Amino acid sequence: MQNRLASQLESQYKRWYKLKDHPVQLALIKAIDNGVRFPVVPAGRRSGKTERFKRFLAKQAFKNEGEKYFIAAPTYSQVKKIYWQDMKSLTLSCTHEKRPSETDLIITLPNTTEIHLIGLDKPERIEGIAWTGGGIDEIADIKANAWAENILPALNTVHPDRPDYRAWCWLLGVPDGLNHYYEMAEYAKTSGDPDWALYHWKSSEILPIDVIESARRVMSEKQFKQEFEASFETASGRIYEDYCSDNYTNETIQDHERLCWYHDFNFTPLSSGIGVIRGNDIFLLDEIILISAVAKQSALEFVDKFKNHKNKHVLIYGDPAGKAGEKHGHASDYTDIEQVLRDNGWSYTRKVKPSTRSIKDGQNAVRAKIRNANGENFVFVNTKNAPYTHKSLATGQLKDGSTFLEADSDFQHIGTAIRYFIDFEYPLINNKPQFAQITGI
Repeated sequence: MQNRLASQLESQYKRWYKLKDHPVQLALIKAIDNGVRFPVVPAGRRSGKTERFKRFLAKQAFKNEGEKYFIAAPTYSQVKKIYWQDMKSLTLSCTHEKRPSETDLIITLPNTTEIHLIGLDKPERIEGIAWTGGGIDEIADIKANAWAENILPALNTVHPDRPDYRAWCWLLGVPDGLNHYYEMAEYAKTSGDPDWALYHWKSSEILPIDVIESARRVMSEKQFKQEFEASFETASGRIYEDYCSDNYTNETIQDHERLCWYHDFNFTPLSSGIGVIRGNDIFLLDEIILISAVAKQSALEFVDKFKNHKNKHVLIYGDPAGKAGEKHGHASDYTDIEQVLRDNGWSYTRKVKPSTRSIKDGQNAVRAKIRNANGENFVFVNTKNAPYTHKSLATGQLKDGSTFLEADSDFQHIGTAIRYFIDFEYPLINNKPQFAQITGI
């Protein structure tokens, strides 16, 4: 038993590895002691902002007896994934008399101080406790009204034993357009309010140059500035604002090429596109757009359009099967398509993710291929043979006030199909899903 405890403790001690010092980060960890109540921390991805907060909070919990601290993120699953294991290690939880609550996500230290992890998908969860302090990660993704209606009132809850004390809160995140987090950052920067201060640094000031250059190659310029330089980029209205004549082509499908067929299963228009991959380039060269049709009719159009194509193996992309809220079951759509393919001498590989990815992640994957931060283009559209594809990328709009929701139009659905295709083959996270290959006659 002693040997096991010693092994656990050694493992948890290792979590306190040395960090690279940065002047803004060093100023940040002194902010609360210097009277800043709300440090606003828009900093680049993987540059240490979350790690600095984890360590700061753990040290506060060690130092102060009988306090209550919180760590919050937009959802329960996010806060658990980002913080739970690390906070147990950083607080040396294997030595605690009271074990961490795996259900409530509460760590109780030997000095009776508690650390609560909270998901703000229901912002009222933060209410009802006189907090000592805490932090909110990915704050750009919380509900815009949560700060004024739930979080700030909770932080202003007065403890009867110390009526002059006010809880503090780190506000961490990556910019996401000119939203409520932008307003917080601007207020911290320009208001002169001593309760607020801005702490900003770029990922390039922390990460190795090869990591930064790798990000430039796979991200659009706008996303790179937002994610790695922590710049508040404006939403232009166009979803794919870098799409231009540099992405046009007169190329056509060659008989020997393996076809990529990507779908958005919607009643009308039923939209699918056909493209090919050549090296690192994606060519979107044809499409099938049907009004008031079903998937089987689209498949019949496909086998007729490509009846003379020599490569009879097609890759099929689309929405994950069984997605909630759709008008009809996707499993039956895929089954109908695949039966038509088999009946007409085609084999296929269904390349569909097992669960839904965020719209924003998919859009960013497409943007990075339209033009990356190095100015390179990897998506090319035959505007004559695929006019809906062209119009979707050229004119697709965001809904007013949103940074990712797409405005309805006849061209939206083919854009969604393109997003499923590119996000499967070139996701901006390196964990490609499993897929099954089923061969027909």
